[in-house]
Amino acid sequence: MKTAIRRQMTINPEVMDVLNQQIELEMHASASYLAMASWCDQRELVNSKAFFYKQAEEEREHGMKIFNFINDAGGAAISPAIPTVNNEFESLRAIYETSLDQEIHVTQSIYKCFSKARSTNDYASEVFLQWFVNEQVEEEDTVRSIIDVFDLMGDMPLKMIDERLPTE
Repeated sequence: MKTAIRRQMTINPEVMDVLNQQIELEMHASASYLAMASWCDQRELVNSKAFFYKQAEEEREHGMKIFNFINDAGGAAISPAIPTVNNEFESLRAIYETSLDQEIHVTQSIYKCFSKARSTNDYASEVFLQWFVNEQVEEEDTVRSIIDVFDLMGDMPLKMIDERLPTE
C-alpha cells in the first residue's frame, strides 16, 4: 500500500505499511466480535454477550493505538475499509472457536509486523509492538480456557455453560 510519507519520519515506511494493514485487521476483528456479541445477545447468553462486547472494544482500542503510533512517529495512518463480517453462527462453541482462529490470525500478523520492524532496524516500532506480542499471548490463552469449559461441561444446556464463562 502506498502512503504519503512525511519528512523526517521516525517510522520505517515498510513498517508503516504493515502497521496500516494491522489496523485493518484489528478493526475487522472488532466488527467480528460485535457480530458475535449480537448473536449471543439474541439468545440471552449474558456472559458471552458481555465477553464479546468487551472484546470488540479492546480490538478497536488496539487499532487506535496503532493508528496513533503511526501518526506520532511521523507516518500516515490510514482509516481502513472493513470487509463484511459473518453474522451467522451454528453454535456458541463455534463462535469461541472462530474467536480463537481470529486471535491466532491476529497474533501471526503482529509477529509479521514485529519481524518487519526488527529487519528494518525500526527500534521504536519494535518496542511498541512488544506490548501487542504479550497481549496476544493473553488473548489466545483466554479463549483456549473458555473452549476447555465446553469440553468439561459436555452436553450441558447452553445457558448453564454460559453462566460459567468469564465476561472479561
